[in-house]
Amino acid sequence: MDSLKLTHFTGRLVKEIQITGSKSETNRLLILQALYSNLEIENISNSDDSKLMIKAISSTEKEINIGHAGTTMRFLTSYLSIKENSEVTLTGSGRMKERPIGILVDALRTLGANITYVENEGFAPLRIKGTKLKGGKITINGNVSSQYISSLLLIAASLEKGIELEFEGAITSVPYIQMTLRLLNEVGIETFFEGSLIKISPKSIIENKNITVESDWSSASYYYSLVALSTNGRIKLSSYKQKSLQGDSVLSEIYKSFGVQTTFEENSITLKKVNNFTNPEIVSFDLIKAPDIAQTISVTAFGMGIACDLTGLHTLKIKETDRLVALDVELKKLGAEISVTNDSLHLKNSTQIKSNISINTYQDHRMAMAFAPLLLKTSIIINEPAVVSKSYPTFWEDFSNFQ
Repeated sequence: MDSLKLTHFTGRLVKEIQITGSKSETNRLLILQALYSNLEIENISNSDDSKLMIKAISSTEKEINIGHAGTTMRFLTSYLSIKENSEVTLTGSGRMKERPIGILVDALRTLGANITYVENEGFAPLRIKGTKLKGGKITINGNVSSQYISSLLLIAASLEKGIELEFEGAITSVPYIQMTLRLLNEVGIETFFEGSLIKISPKSIIENKNITVESDWSSASYYYSLVALSTNGRIKLSSYKQKSLQGDSVLSEIYKSFGVQTTFEENSITLKKVNNFTNPEIVSFDLIKAPDIAQTISVTAFGMGIACDLTGLHTLKIKETDRLVALDVELKKLGAEISVTNDSLHLKNSTQIKSNISINTYQDHRMAMAFAPLLLKTSIIINEPAVVSKSYPTFWEDFSNFQ
């Protein structure tokens, strides 16, 4: 098994890093660009997921394999369903075939989409025959992955009647839905979101538009963790906005609890460890709106010896791996006292961290990057380090060579 040893780093933590565009924003904009050709995008993410999206949109093949790319799978399902006169089998990795997609398929079928399951009901591969959909009303459970909802919203304006989407129950990951709606607004599409109802007005043509993608806040989380685990670290990251579309921008508030001060400048942020910071006994966060940073936060808390309770994590069960189980297994190897449920994680404060432990990454990019900052506390080994290319291909290069 390929592995990377991170030797315990005791030097000075000072660095400036340029992080490419948000994968979440990029993939949404790529779908919109495919529907509206006069949209131009700058600072596109260099992630595997975005490269796969670009390749898939322009593909003329009868089968498209998107590997582990969950966002790409969900967004393409809707896009291909309205690509008239096309017939494509959309498939992915073994893990992708275990990740449910039936809720999205059912919603699209309600609109008249022609989608069939090739193997198992409710899961990829999908055979999609593109057809002209008129749009209309859909009812969907609010307690599902926001990617299903965003997938529908992205194609909504290209439908004759637009889409009127009504939620049953509480809505999960509202910031990601709001990101989609705000990007639709940026290209000139009218939206309405109030209570349990979203309406997207039809729009067949947009004016010429150029959008620059903000850098990825999820990628910034690993540098927040580094600074938190340091004694006096300082890292500058570009390009970030104080008023961000991304739910993970809540990092700037959350990491105050770990002694990290965020200074917003014109096109960047500087992360600095507060002098003489005293660790709290315990931190508690509801991450229902930002579940992707749960791994980073739990590892930070463990590394600092802080007890941690995280809730709102039910969507982590269907990610690249079951992230709650993966965190439970790998943190215990390092000496943590931890327990997880279907939607929460509970960590007791620890005084010791075991050295030279091999961390399995389960084909999950966030497992590799979340554990890497522990090199400020101990030597650690990351198995299958190349998995970071899914969202952040230059991570190991950026992560090295601190001054």
